[in-house]
Amino acid sequence: MDRIDIKSQRKKKRRRRIIFFLIIPLLLITLSLTVYGTYLYKKAEEALSGSYNEVDGRDKSALRDEKVDPNIDNVSILFIGVDESETRDFGDTTRSDALMLATLNNDTKSVKLVSIPRDSYTYIPEVGYNTKINHAHAFGGPKATIETVENLFDIPVDYYVKMNFHAFIDVIDALNGIEVDVPYEITEQNSKDEQGAIQLDPGEQTLDGEEALAYARTRKQDNDIERGKRQQEVLQAIMKKATTAGGISKYDEVIEAIGDNMATDIPFSEMKSFLKYGTSGKVKIDPVTLEGQDDYIDGVYYYALDETALEEVKATLKSHLEVSKSELDPLVQNDPESDERSN
Repeated sequence: MDRIDIKSQRKKKRRRRIIFFLIIPLLLITLSLTVYGTYLYKKAEEALSGSYNEVDGRDKSALRDEKVDPNIDNVSILFIGVDESETRDFGDTTRSDALMLATLNNDTKSVKLVSIPRDSYTYIPEVGYNTKINHAHAFGGPKATIETVENLFDIPVDYYVKMNFHAFIDVIDALNGIEVDVPYEITEQNSKDEQGAIQLDPGEQTLDGEEALAYARTRKQDNDIERGKRQQEVLQAIMKKATTAGGISKYDEVIEAIGDNMATDIPFSEMKSFLKYGTSGKVKIDPVTLEGQDDYIDGVYYYALDETALEEVKATLKSHLEVSKSELDPLVQNDPESDERSN
């Protein structure tokens, strides 16, 4: 099979992918703006407490001397998107469809948000060899994914949020859609894998949940990097809509939309600390891109991260998170390729 055929098959398989965003911290941030926050607070506490799912044997990152307190510390959150449905429900053996890592700086109340291409070729500590980063979840669920991301960026991952596309669709529909400037004509399948079910024309428009799903996952006319940018664009559109008067009135439905579609190790008591990032009325989010190029190993497609650009991203995240080198030395020693990368 030649490279063109392999690439064509790869594209077809990737059309079902979707990123899942900062919905929970967003929800808690914007609760501070509501005029009936007490009612929503109680409802959110009940719904989100049921989503609490601590990773076995992990009360904190191995790269932390002690557990962080998001009220006073800079923290990081890994968002894991999985494409689960009634016909595709493999639990922790499901490969992740999308990954985003956010670092939150307590002093500046700012967020760095990096999209990680799912085919990124990297070291998976759970199995001890390099492969696509999305395989980590199949090897060991959120724990293996967290450890892989920590190894990739040499920084601690303090929390995770895992969601499926049902929450994504339902939240956007609960907000009565989001405003997006579609750059070109898009024909995509819907969440039920019905080919050509979604048709989008170029231009500014309101997208419902299914349409936003198609917009965020398409890559027929570009690549993973551009798709990552679209995912970040959708995130910001959700946040913008959620802070409008019309969006605030829909929080009751937004909370219900989350339901059983989320798992996280952020206790509700600590989630409240993220309110401070929204007290100014606007969250400052700085998108970060991982540069790289297509590559093939034994006929299998991978996304090869540019090492120079990766080092720059790592430095940016470390600076924003304000972690010291001494905290990171144990992690670097666990990566057999770390010496090679530093040369």
